[in-house]
Formats: sequence, C-alpha cells, structure tokens
Amino acid sequence: MTNSRRPLSRRLRYTVAIATAAALTGSLTSAVAASPEQTAAVFDLDHGNAVTQVVYPKFNTVSRMTNTGSSPVNRDETVLLEVPWFDAIAPYHPTAVGVFSDLGRRPAAEHTTRNKNIAVIYSAFTSLNALYPEYASRWREMMYAAGLDPDNTAEDPTTPSGIGILAAKNAFAARKDDGTNREGTAGGRKYNRQPYADYTGYRPVNSPQKLRDPSRWQPNTFDKGGVFTAQNFATPQFGRVKPFTYDSPTQFKVAPPRESNYYRNYTAYKNQADQVLKASADLDDRKKVAAELFNNNVETFGPVGAVPVIVGGNLDLDGTVRFTTIRDIAFFDLSIATWHFKRKYDSVRPFSAIHHLYGKEKVTAWGGPGAGTVDDITGGEWRAYLDAWPVNHPIKAPDHPEYPSAEAAECLAYAELTPLFTGTDKADINYRAAKGSSLIEPGVTPAQDVTLHWNSWSEFAAECGESRLWGGENFRSAIEAPSQYAPQIAARAYEFVQNKVNGG
Repeated sequence: MTNSRRPLSRRLRYTVAIATAAALTGSLTSAVAASPEQTAAVFDLDHGNAVTQVVYPKFNTVSRMTNTGSSPVNRDETVLLEVPWFDAIAPYHPTAVGVFSDLGRRPAAEHTTRNKNIAVIYSAFTSLNALYPEYASRWREMMYAAGLDPDNTAEDPTTPSGIGILAAKNAFAARKDDGTNREGTAGGRKYNRQPYADYTGYRPVNSPQKLRDPSRWQPNTFDKGGVFTAQNFATPQFGRVKPFTYDSPTQFKVAPPRESNYYRNYTAYKNQADQVLKASADLDDRKKVAAELFNNNVETFGPVGAVPVIVGGNLDLDGTVRFTTIRDIAFFDLSIATWHFKRKYDSVRPFSAIHHLYGKEKVTAWGGPGAGTVDDITGGEWRAYLDAWPVNHPIKAPDHPEYPSAEAAECLAYAELTPLFTGTDKADINYRAAKGSSLIEPGVTPAQDVTLHWNSWSEFAAECGESRLWGGENFRSAIEAPSQYAPQIAARAYEFVQNKVNGG
C-alpha cells in the first residue's frame, strides 16, 4: 500500500475526479444525518449502518470538493473504496465470498452487525488513507466517531478490524497493473509519475485551434481567469482496462455514429447539429435544472438516485453494501466499454460541428449565462449550456469524444440494475432545485423553486438522456447508442455479485 499511496495522492493534486462512491454521499448524509447531539455520541456498532452513518458523513465534503463529473477515474476509485466492503463482511455471511480475495468464513456466532460494521469501517479507513492521505485527520475523526482505534493496523484475519484492513489492501493488490496506469508507472516511468496518464499514444486529429476533420473529436478551449487552456482526451487507455464481468468490450456491438460523418452524411450531420441548436433555443428552467443535475454524478446517483433505494428501502448494512457493490462494478465495467467506443469512433462534439457549420452566420440559441434565448448569436460564438460552469467549479466540460454518451450510459445501466435489486421499475424519485440555485446561472435559474419527479427508473433514465441534448453536449445518436450495451453490462454486474453472495 505504501507504493500506491503517493502517486494516488499526487493524482489528486492534478484535480482528477473522485469516486462514484460520492454518488450516495450527499443524499444519505442529509437523509440520515445525525443531529449535533448524536454526532457527539459514539456510533452504535450493534444496530447502526456504518456506510450511511459513519463513512459517508465524513466523506461528503471531500467528494463534493473534488468531483469533476463523469470519468473512468471516478469509477476506478469507487471500486477501490467501496467494493472491499463486500469482501470485509463476506466472512460474516453463510455463503458469500469476496470479489478481490477470499478471507475465509468466521464462526456463525461472530456473524453480528457489530463485527460487520467494524470490518467495513476499518476497510474504509484503510482505503481512504491510501486514496486521500491529505485528509488523514478527517479519517481519524471518522474512527473516533465510531469508537474505534485508528492506530490499530494489525492485518489479523480472525478479527473484524484485521479483516477490514486486509479487504482494502487486497483490493489494491488485485487491481495492480490492470491497465488503468493509476500508479503512473506505465512505460517504466520511475520518477515524476503521472497517474492515469495515457500510455497508448493517442493523438487527436484536430487541434483546439483547427478543425481538420469535422467528423472527429476536437479538444475544447476554456478561459480560466484570463488563462486559456485546452483539453486532452482523459484516459484514452481505459478501454484496455481489465473488466470484472466480461472479457473484452469488443464483444459488445455498437453501431458507428453515421450521422456524425460530415463527408458521407452531410444532411444528417447538419440535421443533428440543428437539433442541438433548437434544444438550446428551447431551454427553460426545468430543462436547465435537469441538465445540471444529470451532469453531476454525485447528485444523480446520490440525493436523487440512491435514497429511494437505500433509505426508502430501509436497507441494512448488508443490503447497502450489496447494492453499492453491484452499482460500482456495473459503472466500472460500463466505463471500460464506453471509453473503448469513444476512442474507436473518436466522434465530433456539437460545439465543433456548430462552429464549423455556421461560423459567422447568426443562429437562434441560448446566449450564455443570464442572456436567455437570442437570435443574433453566431455559430462560432455558440456554447453548450453545460460548458458554462464557473471557473472555480470542479465539474468541467467533457474531455473526451462524443459517442456514445457516458452519462446516458450510466443512467441506462442504473435503470437496469436498480429494478433487478428492488424487484420493480416503479419508484418515487424527486429532486428539488431552489430558486436561483443554478451553478451556471446563479441567482437567475430557476426563477422559482422547481421540483423534478419521476415515477420509475425508466422515466429517470429517459430524461437523463434527453438532458444531454438540452445541455448541448451530445447528439441524439450518442444518447441512444448506450442501449446497445449498458443494460447488458448492468445485468452482468447484478449476476456477478449475486454469484459472489451465493459462494460462486
């Protein structure tokens, strides 16, 4: 673990995104947060839920400060933080075996909530210190809140603390050299390591300044307080990472983005760009709220997506861990497939197509923060709603090719795995945005409080996909493409974890 800590800490200083683990954090913290009096008390190891009452409350602030939106790095860290919890409680289950390691079976008399909670907390403490050592004092506070000793580091497979520690360390060992380059040592690099850096030699066809091929991805350029910075394709190597539930992403068949071929399908190319412009012109408060929500995986799979399952379903520690493990593995394997196809097709984003097609020609579209819909903006001036995050906000515009949509893929996968877990597609899903709470148009959007509601996970996923069009980040073909593989991967993740629960 010593070797893995330093590069991962260094990665954080380069502002790479945090785990999807944060997805549950915000909601569960608010939904089951302790009162000030309860916070001062020691956590009830015999009856409580360590995930929702101990780990997430301390992790909440860190997750929100460092989350930058959808990224395979998020998924990688989620797996290293949360999936070991499954391994930590497996020894206290009649049949379950771990995902990363088999830590044996403890006697039935030891299969208590107390032992499971202790194992999970020590696992989380070990992983959090490896992933985020700069927040070490926060993790120690987490241990004290649970009445546990943060200086107990014994790797004893007969104690819950030792089992938790081993579960976390075994996860890091099992995922070493899996293709992520999380250590930053690819190519034999010894000094000044670059965690998650590309080692495959990807180079974009287009530069930020020149669109040589209108069909291909172009890095975007952003103003950060007067300093203009250009994007790089984030983790183009991720399609080569080792998945959990299938052999290779090549086994999934995803049709190419034919509408994005400027030379062979010009009419379709222009039509899909016009569809994005129309969506931009038709933006209203509800669509803006939805676009911002679904662009933020912390909110989407936390306050909105997880509470109906974990809190609404009154899940205990075992249920919470099982559900998060299914989701984490699904999202991890999904990101591998999505990035494989993103690199394979290297497809143009709407901003490049619209700038290229319309240049100095005036169009009707959203005119920027606070401007509303205007009819005298030029194609070259147009900007996607979701590219307008403030300079100091961690979430940035997508730094990868357009096709297929990563956000639509995750929502489709979530809408598949959640009914498998709960037994129904029906749900009571809500999100409330207060007046003026927009991060893109603060104080302006929404003009009044807005509440979004969905009656099913299918509805939730469908609007998630539409929000990518409203936000100006994806063409419709990219929103629809994940249906060709995302539900399959989600079902595989569910079956994979169920098999582990049953001892397979």
